Amino acid sequence: MQAPTAPSTYNEKMLANYVPVYVMLPLGVISNDNVFEDQPKMEKQLKELRAAGVDGVMVDVWWGIVESKGPKQYDWSAYRSLFALVQECGLKLQAIMSFHRCGGNVGDEVTIPLPQWVLDIGETDPDIFYTNRKGNRNKEYLTIGVDNQPLFHGRTAVQLYSDNMKSFRQHMSDFIEAGLIIDIEVGLGPAGELRYPSYTGTQGWVFPGIGEFQCYDKYLEAEFKEAATGAGHPEWGLPDNAGEYNDTPGSTEFFGLNGTYMTEKGKFFLTWYSNKLLNHGDEILDEANRAFLGCKLKLAAKVAGIHWWYKSPSHAAELTSGYYNLKDRDGYRPIARMLSRHYAIFNFTCLEMRDSEQRADAKCGPQELVQQVLSGGWREEVEVAGENALSRYDSNGYNQMLLNARPNGISREGLPKQIMYGVTYLRLSDELLKDKNFKIFKTFVKKMHTDQDYCADLGMYNHQIGPLERSKPKLVMEDLLEATKPMEPFPWGEETDMKVDDFDGVLANLIRKLFSLFK
Repeated sequence: MQAPTAPSTYNEKMLANYVPVYVMLPLGVISNDNVFEDQPKMEKQLKELRAAGVDGVMVDVWWGIVESKGPKQYDWSAYRSLFALVQECGLKLQAIMSFHRCGGNVGDEVTIPLPQWVLDIGETDPDIFYTNRKGNRNKEYLTIGVDNQPLFHGRTAVQLYSDNMKSFRQHMSDFIEAGLIIDIEVGLGPAGELRYPSYTGTQGWVFPGIGEFQCYDKYLEAEFKEAATGAGHPEWGLPDNAGEYNDTPGSTEFFGLNGTYMTEKGKFFLTWYSNKLLNHGDEILDEANRAFLGCKLKLAAKVAGIHWWYKSPSHAAELTSGYYNLKDRDGYRPIARMLSRHYAIFNFTCLEMRDSEQRADAKCGPQELVQQVLSGGWREEVEVAGENALSRYDSNGYNQMLLNARPNGISREGLPKQIMYGVTYLRLSDELLKDKNFKIFKTFVKKMHTDQDYCADLGMYNHQIGPLERSKPKLVMEDLLEATKPMEPFPWGEETDMKVDDFDGVLANLIRKLFSLFK
């Protein structure tokens, strides 16, 4: 056992600026047949992370693996072996309740389908899956339309997720009580994110396509018909002019100049589509809160960083994903407000991206998007965490993440005005652990910790976790939608004051410059 570091090694005021760093484990660390393979390699890698000052790891707990044998036949044994190893290596754990399929998204190296018995139900009722206008089914995640339909051997989709989480708590209670598991990220859609599967490689989508609306299964179609009729417009149907996966906004009637999205009919549809997503997240987080009530951990939910077409008037790619975000309407603050009722962390992606690295024709705005979303989270007083969308090993990517973690820099007098609750690096790999890459990564961890040593005591940097309280009363939709009013984001610094310097890169540039002088 390592001797605990004496508190005197810390500058306590600087420690208030400490942002813990977690590392996402490989997607297939537990194999499809529920085996923890290659434990010696994982142990070696976890020890390297611990020695590098990393605070913990994040892991997908796949529904398709754990409940694969049949309804309510859970097998947590392989995950218990993994958790015991993480504990032994002195790391904390973020567990993702992954109710989606792995495979088909960017970076998916393995395929882990939904449980076979669920897919079998889909053979006779394919409308349990998200469906686009052409009728193509997406078997990545069950449609929101079946959240409350008892189609799964008498259970609804929400009950499937709820039972899974209750079983997890029961079988992992010793790890929870020991303080190993510090947060439960509840999977709310494809890739574990609260969104519709509007852009999917398996259906032919390629960046920067606008994607497609995913509400044409019979359950959502019936719900929309009922909503439109209730609003006095029984003639309104789902969009039929919003284009296909790889279109640009301007090539469609829905997202083009003075497009349908600006009409009464378009606004009604987009409000309905995005509200369905809000309700879905709210309902499942409510179940998660019941499942983990009293546990010393936090709940979390992930929102996708849809940064392409952010700078176009219609924000088409965000709209098809279910984020009704426009210049005059904030699509993210209502999500933060919904999360606040469950004391949940708002986890956002694409922290590493800079506008200058993106394709100009796709009107990307990752920096402005991150600024808007994080500001909205802080305004709603939720804890904001984040991760990079793509693996990066360079100082530019790390420095952008450091800037977003403390957008106005460190405070030498204690807690800074804005600070992220935690950052998760995607992802543990042989590539990350290569000498040069790992050297820069270790500096990144140190800078996130504001040059302080690794701190095992969460209370020392204001992260003490008490027992999870019951969710606050459900918010009426009017209260949630009040948060759509746009507000100026908080100011952001130009660059981080805790910079990672890639000395090898700087040296190489210097040598090139010197050579060019003598040419």
